[in-house]
Amino acid sequence: MTHAPASEGIDSGPDPAKGIERNAEIEEGAVKPHNFGLIFAALMLTMLLGALDQTIVSTALPTIVGELNGIEHMAWITTAYILAATIGMPVYGKLGDLMGRKNIFLAGIALFLVGSVVCGLAQNMGTLIAGRALQGLGGGGLMITSQAIIADLVPPRERAKYMAPMGAVFGLSSVVGPLLGGWFTDEHSWRWAFWINLPLGILAFFVAVVAIKLPRKAVKVTLDYLGTALMAAAVTCTVLFASWGGTQYEWSDPLVIGLGVGAVVAWVLFFVAEKRADEPVIPLHLFRSPIFNVATLLGMIVIGLGMFAIVGYMPTYLQMVYGKSATESGLLLIPMVVGIMGTALPSGAIMSKTGKYKVYPIAGTAIIMLTAYLMSTLDVSDPVWLVCVYVFLAGAGVGLMMQTLVLAVQNDFPAAEVGTATSANNFFREIGATLGVAVVGAVFASRLTDQLASSIPPEAAAKIGDSDSLTPALVRALPADLRDTVVNSYQEALVPIFLYLLPVFAVGLVLAFVLKEKPLADNADWHAENAAPTADKEPQPVG
Repeated sequence: MTHAPASEGIDSGPDPAKGIERNAEIEEGAVKPHNFGLIFAALMLTMLLGALDQTIVSTALPTIVGELNGIEHMAWITTAYILAATIGMPVYGKLGDLMGRKNIFLAGIALFLVGSVVCGLAQNMGTLIAGRALQGLGGGGLMITSQAIIADLVPPRERAKYMAPMGAVFGLSSVVGPLLGGWFTDEHSWRWAFWINLPLGILAFFVAVVAIKLPRKAVKVTLDYLGTALMAAAVTCTVLFASWGGTQYEWSDPLVIGLGVGAVVAWVLFFVAEKRADEPVIPLHLFRSPIFNVATLLGMIVIGLGMFAIVGYMPTYLQMVYGKSATESGLLLIPMVVGIMGTALPSGAIMSKTGKYKVYPIAGTAIIMLTAYLMSTLDVSDPVWLVCVYVFLAGAGVGLMMQTLVLAVQNDFPAAEVGTATSANNFFREIGATLGVAVVGAVFASRLTDQLASSIPPEAAAKIGDSDSLTPALVRALPADLRDTVVNSYQEALVPIFLYLLPVFAVGLVLAFVLKEKPLADNADWHAENAAPTADKEPQPVG
């Protein structure tokens, strides 16, 4: 068995009963350090910052592009962050496994803070987009390395109750981000969406420097440059194909077709390169694990579509159909966060007690399937509270699954590979979410165009323009009869899509039943596999 060396800066001594060296800071019968609460708070804060910056600029975009005169590049403010974060995830995971996670984590925070400064000072769109890319490179590391550090400090069984609130951070950020960005823009300046990161990020940085003690990993690092470059090309082509197709460009446009072909070719070359690499950024042996394959597919299908379709389209639905403001529609998504917290926290606590996790993805997928069906029955006459109930149910389903799937993957790999496995799982989930939202958006845009064309008389069509120019303010300003027609068209375009998703979620439910349950390792098992060697053996490098 390969053993990890003793932690940095901590004296340790062998346990004569078990032959296991125990960290002096670790209490008897536990594995986490006495200052774990402080460490956990810093990890939660950095995860929140990384997740928040995916959405915080969404409500500020009109003001930003107006001030910087860059409306033609508006999409890149969001795309640059998502691209950089997605590409960075596997790299951070692999480097953390090879070199140790503390310095990698600190580098991620530093990059994120530098990117935030660049964005806050930006005087043109080029500088802002470059800053967003830097932020994304750091943000991807914050999200991945935080989860991996928890895996270094806490065994899987106990880890469940800590992973649950970390998963809830993503749901929270999807709601709080747009609200916070809008408030900064309206009351202060959109630049505060970036300046706010500095005091919080600096605080997390210094807490991490002082409090986190992780093993040194004295290994020679061989970076997979070719694999990383091909992965970056594949992700870029995939994300741009999904983001631009059917929106900025027709699906038949040569650029979109070229991106699709480029994505396929880059992915094929990437996996060929990974097969030959000494230290592949995404090792192919991960795919020999049934738990990794099923959990990753399940996350791509159910969470990628389930959560992001609701987050992406419910606010606009509330604005269009119910006449709510942007802020009000964001606040009406709070039930989703309540649902996530309401199921993630108790399920995590129960998993820690029982060591079993399989029932939660099954229940979560079933709840999301039910929610999709209920949403497909929505009518313009339904009260707003009913929409909030459905949003709550969707959050409850996601809360049972989001970090449970990550935990299942971590539990199936040794500590030396937990960062790589965690990052690969999150990486493919991000890809799935991007593609899922793109597909739902393309179907919705096509249906809305058809509905408007068939229900609005030609003489009235000039008043609203095409579906791309349709805004809540424009709809509210229309005459009552025309407004009702547009609202009904919007309703008929969006609501049936949730019914179309049922077969996809049914596949997810089958996967949830197929997911193998491997009992979560408890303290003794985790120590036996990952603790330092006995006193009569020399520590061996990990990685």
